[in-house]
Amino acid sequence: MLKKKITDAFEPLATLFFPPHCAHCQTRLEAGRDFCGDCEARIERIKVPRCESCSQPYDCATGEFTCPNCRGEAFYFECAVAVVRSRSLIRDLIHRIKYGKEIWLARVLAQIAAEGLEDSRLEDEEFDALVPVPLHPKRLREREYNQAAVIAENLSRRSGIPVLCALERLRYTTTQTALDRKNRRQNLRNAFSVVKNADVTNKNLLLVDDVLTTGSTLDACAAVLLERGASSVRALTVARG
Repeated sequence: MLKKKITDAFEPLATLFFPPHCAHCQTRLEAGRDFCGDCEARIERIKVPRCESCSQPYDCATGEFTCPNCRGEAFYFECAVAVVRSRSLIRDLIHRIKYGKEIWLARVLAQIAAEGLEDSRLEDEEFDALVPVPLHPKRLREREYNQAAVIAENLSRRSGIPVLCALERLRYTTTQTALDRKNRRQNLRNAFSVVKNADVTNKNLLLVDDVLTTGSTLDACAAVLLERGASSVRALTVARG
C-alpha cells in the first residue's frame, strides 16, 4: 500500500513533464486518461452473458452459463476472468508490449486488467498474491522482460495485492497459436514448476497473463500451484482471444 501511495503522489509531477497521449493513436489527452474517445469506443469489454469458466462472450445466452468448450472440462483454476476482447487496438497493444519492447504499455494494460478485480467472480475474494505466468529463460532473454510480470507489478501498485513470482517454465514449448485445446495441453505437459522456496501453501492465488485463448497455459500453471499446496487458483487476463 505504501508503494501505491508513493506512486499516486508522483503521478501529477510525471504528467507535468510527460503529457499523456492516447496509447494507440497518440492523440494528446487530458490527465488521467489512456485512450482518446474514438479509441476507447473501439475497445470491446466482455460483459454478461459470458462463460463463467473462460469468459467467452455469447450474445445469444442469458444469465450464468458454461460454454460448450468448457462444459464437461475439469479445470484446475476456479475461473478465468478476461476483461476485453483481443481485437483491433487491444491486439495491437499486446503485440507492441510483447514484440516491440514498449514496456510502458504495462501500466495501460494493468489499468484494464484492474477492472477484472470488480468482476463478480473475483470481487469477493481475498488474494494472497498475484502470480504472473512465466516465460522460458530463452524467450525471456529474447524479449528482455516478461510482459505478464510487468503487468502484474503495475496491477499490484493499483490493488495492493503483492506479486509472487512462484512459477518457472521448464520447457521451451513450440508456439501455441495454431493448436487446439487438446494439443495445447499436450504441448504444455510438464512445462511448469513451482520455484524452489516459493511458499504457496494455503494461499489464494490469482494468476495474471496478457491473453486467454483456450486456458491451457493457465490450467497448467494452476495445476502445479495446487499440487504444491495452494488453497485456490483463479486467473485474470487483460484480453480474451
